[in-house]
Amino acid sequence: MAPHMDHPDFTPLTPAFILDALGELGLVADGRLTALNSFENRVYLAHLEPGTPLADAHPALVLKFYRPGRWSAAQIEEEHAFAHELMAAEVPVVGPLAIAGRTLHQHEGLWFSVSPRRGGRAPELGDAQTLAWIGRFLARLHLVGERTPFRQRPTVDLASYGDEPRAWLLQHGALPLEVEREWADLSQQALAAVASAGAPLGALGQVGTAGRAVATLRLHADCHVGNILWTPAELPGGGPHFVDLDDCRSGPAVQDFWMLLSGERAERQQHLGALLDGYELMREFDRRELALIEPLRTLRLIHYSAWIARRWDDPAFPAAFPDFGTPDYWRGQVHLLHEQLEAMAEPPLVA
Repeated sequence: MAPHMDHPDFTPLTPAFILDALGELGLVADGRLTALNSFENRVYLAHLEPGTPLADAHPALVLKFYRPGRWSAAQIEEEHAFAHELMAAEVPVVGPLAIAGRTLHQHEGLWFSVSPRRGGRAPELGDAQTLAWIGRFLARLHLVGERTPFRQRPTVDLASYGDEPRAWLLQHGALPLEVEREWADLSQQALAAVASAGAPLGALGQVGTAGRAVATLRLHADCHVGNILWTPAELPGGGPHFVDLDDCRSGPAVQDFWMLLSGERAERQQHLGALLDGYELMREFDRRELALIEPLRTLRLIHYSAWIARRWDDPAFPAAFPDFGTPDYWRGQVHLLHEQLEAMAEPPLVA
């Protein structure tokens, strides 16, 4: 596909640049740097020299350099404040360290943060007890999230997750001509179905047409199995935790559920039941939101393709998504949109 030049340049991130950034904070690295997995940002594990500031408490730290142009400083700081609010409520989230009174720092034009290292593995979502534990975890996060709204962070809605990315893909010629018309027509139909689902609930940016609107609260907003780390129950801090909230937004609570549901309908139903068994021990769940699961899945489908296309000039993306932009890729997307139109026409899951 043609380059779109919609990403910043991370080339300044040499080892010397990273060590200098740490040094500006008064931290002394021993020279060992490990690049960690991250597409959107650049994340590194740095080991500190013994006996230097913070080294006793944190022998190794995680540095995250934020993709310029994605979030404003105010939006990143609001994410950090949310993380610290969650930590104060003893919700297992690893937030950035405050160094010299700040959690967000800048080195030669790049914003970055420094966080403790916390490991873990992916949770086993086929286990009902694990899902119930994750449900309790999400309920605790949402109890904090509903206290006050975000002022700077965006919302999970039809405009930003559907209309805008769809328009961007078409305006930038991201689709092969032989697939473009069919995808454009189907995506338009799919977004109309999303709007129809959101309107009765006053959700996804739609004006409510009947009754009480579903609640909007601060969310993780990208809660899938790859973003939850699990510590064995027998170890200190056992259970699920998040290591960052880089995608946090406002939206309905079900946004943090649906990506944890996979398989055939019966299996998704079973997983949902286990999640809610745990969740409702801590917080009530509005079951009207279950009608938003397939609309939210549809929005992510379109948003995800636009995300890859916008980052295509970043060398990490063609390497990770070699089939993206090909006719076969977009035919696959057409097939998925057909499936989503059928799914949105079915009755929602029940619990």
